[in-house]
Amino acid sequence: MAVISRGFHGRRPTEEKLPPGQYVVHDFPVLSAGPTPVVRTEDWEFTLTTVAGDMHHWSWRDLTALPAERPTVDIHCVTKWSKFRTEWEGVSLDTLLDGIDLDGDYAMVQSYGGYTTDLPLEDLLDGRAWIAYRYDHEDLPAEHGGPARLLVPHLYFWKSAKWVNGIRLMDSDEPGFWEGLGYHEYGDPWREQRYQGD
Repeated sequence: MAVISRGFHGRRPTEEKLPPGQYVVHDFPVLSAGPTPVVRTEDWEFTLTTVAGDMHHWSWRDLTALPAERPTVDIHCVTKWSKFRTEWEGVSLDTLLDGIDLDGDYAMVQSYGGYTTDLPLEDLLDGRAWIAYRYDHEDLPAEHGGPARLLVPHLYFWKSAKWVNGIRLMDSDEPGFWEGLGYHEYGDPWREQRYQGD
C-alpha cells in the first residue's frame, strides 16, 4: 500500500493561529451526539449514492488497499477548542471517488448510529477531505470515530462525521443532525459560523 504524506495547507497558516473565539487544547476531547457504535472492520462498508440512485460500495479491504495519505492538520470544534498539528492517515476523497461521475452540488454524510451532516460537495474534493482510519500513528479508536471517520479540517469538527459509512449526493441542500438543531449550515471556524445566523 502506497502512503503519500501531504499536509493540509488551507487558506491560513497553521503555525499557532487560532480562529476567533477558540482556545488551544493538548488532549483530544471526546464529544458525541449519542452512544458510540461498535463497528468491526469486517462489517464496515462505505456507500456513495448518486442523485440518480446509483450506488458505489467499498469494503474495509477496498478502502485500505487504496493509496493512503498522512495529513497533518489543525482541527477546530464548535465548542471552542482547537488542536494543532493533529496527525492522521487515510484515503483522500479524491482518490476514493476517482472515475465516478459525481452529480449534485451537495453531500449528506451518513454514519453508523444514524448521525448525518451536510456539506457542499466541493468541500470534500481537491485535497480537502479524507476517510481517516488512523490517528497519531495508531488505529482510530471508536470514541474518536473508528474504525473510520470523515476528516474535513477546514470546517468545524462536527462536519468530520465519526463512524462514517456513506455519502448521499443531492441536488439541493438539506440539514443534517446538528444543522437541523440550529447549527450553521456551513461551519467555517474563521468566520465563527457556529449557529444559524452567524
